[in-house]
Amino acid sequence: MSPSLVESAHAGLRRMGSGGSTYSATNSLVKICTDHKGGINWVSVSPDGRHLLTASEDCTARIWKTSDNQCSKVLHGHNSYITFCHLENEAAFTCSADHTARRWEVSTGQCLFVYTGHTSIVNRILVAKDFIFSGSYDRTARSWNVDTGQPLQEFRGHLNSILTLAHFSSYDVLEALDLEERDVKEFLVTGSTDCTIKIWEASSGCCYQTLHGHVGAILCITLDTLNGELYSGSTDCTIRRWSMVTGDQLVVFRQHQGAVICLEIVGRHLYSGSVDRTVKCWLTDTADCIRTYKAHKHCVSTMKYHAGILFTGSGDACARAFNIKTGVLQRVFQGHTFIINCIKIHDNFLYTASHDGTLRVWDIADFCQQNKPNGMPKNRSLKSKTSHKSSLSHIFHNKVGCSLEANRPHDPADLV
Repeated sequence: MSPSLVESAHAGLRRMGSGGSTYSATNSLVKICTDHKGGINWVSVSPDGRHLLTASEDCTARIWKTSDNQCSKVLHGHNSYITFCHLENEAAFTCSADHTARRWEVSTGQCLFVYTGHTSIVNRILVAKDFIFSGSYDRTARSWNVDTGQPLQEFRGHLNSILTLAHFSSYDVLEALDLEERDVKEFLVTGSTDCTIKIWEASSGCCYQTLHGHVGAILCITLDTLNGELYSGSTDCTIRRWSMVTGDQLVVFRQHQGAVICLEIVGRHLYSGSVDRTVKCWLTDTADCIRTYKAHKHCVSTMKYHAGILFTGSGDACARAFNIKTGVLQRVFQGHTFIINCIKIHDNFLYTASHDGTLRVWDIADFCQQNKPNGMPKNRSLKSKTSHKSSLSHIFHNKVGCSLEANRPHDPADLV
C-alpha cells in the first residue's frame, strides 16, 4: 500500500464504511467504474471537462470520458503504484513510487517523457507555466521543462519528506498589494514533515523564506493570492495563516483535536477537514470557528465546495453533503468499502475515488438546484484573475539549501 498523506496523518484509515442513514443518496448513483485492480489514490479533471484521469495502486492510470464515464485509455509504464496525477486537455501527468514522473498524450495514451532523478517515492507533481515540479520522500523537489523533459532545478533545504506543494507568481502578490510590477517570477511553496514551509524561486531554486511555527508535519497548504496569504494545516492540530511576502505568521487557528488533512477557502471562510472526524468553518480574518460539520464516523480525508454545498469524503467510506450555511447534513453517498481518497465535481456530477479500487459517479443536479445559494460568495480562485499561469496544482521538493545566503530571509522587495 502507498504511504498516502492520510496514512501519514492517522493509521488505520482503510476501515470499512458506516451503516445506513436516513440521508442515503444511493438512488443518485449513476455508475460504478471497476476497471482498476487496486486502490485509486487521486482523480483529476481536464480544464475542458471532457476527461477524467485516475491514478491507482495497480501501477496504471486511466483516462475516462465524462460524456459516458467509459475508460478510453489505459496508461501503462510505471513499475510501482501511482501516487498522484494531473490532467490538462491534451496531456496527462502521473508520479509514482517507482521514483519517476511521466507525461502522456491524452489522445493516444502514449508516454511522451519520463522525468527521472528522484531516489524515493514521488508523491506530488505540479504543472505550471513551462515547469513540471515533483516532490519526493527523498527530501528533494525537482523541476523539468514540461515540453522537452529537460531537468532544470533540484531544490534542497528541507530535513524530511515533502508532503504538499503550491505555486504562485510574484504578479499575483503584486496585484493583491497594489505594488508596481517588475519582472514576474514564479514561486513554489513546500510543506514538509520537518514542520516547516519553504517558499522557493522556481527558476533559480533559491529559498526565499522558511516559515517556522508548526510543531507537526505539514499536511496541506492552500493559497489566497488575492490577499497575499498562505494557510497551512498540520499534524499539530492547528491551521496557520502566513504572509506570502514577509513570511510572518499572522494567525493560529485552534480547536481541532486531530491532524488537519485538507483545506479550502470559500469567500471569507476557511474550511478544514481533520482526523478528529469534523470539518470546521472559520472566519479568515479573525480565526473564529463559526460552525462545525459533524456526522463523519472516521477522519475527513477530502472535501470540495460546490453550489452552496460542502462535499466531504471520509475514512468511513462515505461521502457527505452539508448545507454550507446551516451545517445540516443533507445527503450521505454510500457504497464504497474503504476510505475515499479524492472527490471531484463536474457538470453536476460527483466523482468519488476510493482505496476500494472503484470510481463512483453520482448525479447531484437536482440536489444542487434545491440548494442553489442566494448571494453566496464564489470560491476564491487560487490565482489572480489577470494571472498568466494556466494551472495551479500541488507538488514540490526537498534538500539542503542552495547556499546559506540563499536560505536567509529576504526583504519583500526581493520577491519582485
